[in-house]
Amino acid sequence: MVKYQIVEREEFSQWLSDLKDVKTRLRLIKRLRRASLGNLGDVRSVGDGLFEMREFFGPGWRMYYIQRHQLLVVMLGGGEKSTQVKDIQRAKALAQEVTNE
Repeated sequence: MVKYQIVEREEFSQWLSDLKDVKTRLRLIKRLRRASLGNLGDVRSVGDGLFEMREFFGPGWRMYYIQRHQLLVVMLGGGEKSTQVKDIQRAKALAQEVTNE
């Protein structure tokens, strides 16, 4: 199975660390660990090269990323289903910054 290098942008790391529910934070961290081992799980494209990792518990957690090169995943942000439109817009702006670096 292909392994991925997961890189967290500061915005993503801050979002994850700010989650008040420790169980939720740990569950999302486990998801990132599985992704690094090659199991991206339930993902879908949200356009412009941006993808969301979908978790179907609680309010419907989403973690946004782009894939750089073949084996590099850059985590950009996260949120829940109710803030999805705004979260996607913010992640797309961050993806543009990464692309221009």
